[in-house]
Amino acid sequence: MKPLQTLSGDLNADRRADYAEMLFASGDHVAAAELLLGALELAPQWAMGWFRLGEMQEASGRLDLAAQAWVMALNLDPADRQGAALKLQLIGKGPVSSAPPSAFVETLFDHYAETFEEMLVGKLDYRLPEVLEQMVRKARSGRFRLALDLGCGTGLMGERLRPIVDRLEGIDISARMLKKARTKGIYDTLTKADLHCFSHSGENPDLVTSADVLIYVGALEGLIGRVAGVLAGGGLFAFSVESLASGDFALRPSRRYAHSDSYVRQTLEANGLSILALEPTTIRQDRREPVKGLAVLALKAHAT
Repeated sequence: MKPLQTLSGDLNADRRADYAEMLFASGDHVAAAELLLGALELAPQWAMGWFRLGEMQEASGRLDLAAQAWVMALNLDPADRQGAALKLQLIGKGPVSSAPPSAFVETLFDHYAETFEEMLVGKLDYRLPEVLEQMVRKARSGRFRLALDLGCGTGLMGERLRPIVDRLEGIDISARMLKKARTKGIYDTLTKADLHCFSHSGENPDLVTSADVLIYVGALEGLIGRVAGVLAGGGLFAFSVESLASGDFALRPSRRYAHSDSYVRQTLEANGLSILALEPTTIRQDRREPVKGLAVLALKAHAT
């Protein structure tokens, strides 16, 4: 995938954009947006600049202008690596989507790969892999033949799984995340794939995990259906979601999806998976506030 153009390519436009960021940081959001708009007059094909202009306009309360900027960003980058369509949805200026753009998720995690673990574990108090591992161990003693770690990232979940599995396979959309995971030497195979359309051939796993990943999936029917299809009879599926009080699922201002208890239950049951455990938990910290979620363990029955 072509890298995002973080600079406009025009020196004068980049200088104006830098000044705009200084104004924005000082709290003068209107002046910052006006200065960045001037920069974009010099570099009108700069998709990332238009996206940033939308954020500045949003911060200044001018949502119509924010929408115009994000539409321009989408026109220039139809793959939507910045997630402009999600921003439009959140302000009520775009269609409701059941999933984020795949290019947005890939770009996001490619960007954060180098600092991912330092931020998530060191600063955001992320302990979800430990929570899921404990649920799995409590449900079943002994070892698993094959575990499939969906959205494996840099391997935080894999590190917890390796001592209890004979074979460990990881799947992730981000090449840079997979590169970091590969250096740990804990996975037998690593595959780059979009979870919205992943496939698995060969032996059916008796354990599938997905730690803090379904927040970037949205509607769960497709993913859970694929997991149920590849999971061996008697196999376990351990995963997490961010909590939603009512409805099925919803896009949050963080551009992550939250899911309700009832929706998770219904979707699992519709795909032949029974719930062994569904426990409230804190996923991570976000702006010093706990992100509430659910840790879930489901079982696929043996074929009769």
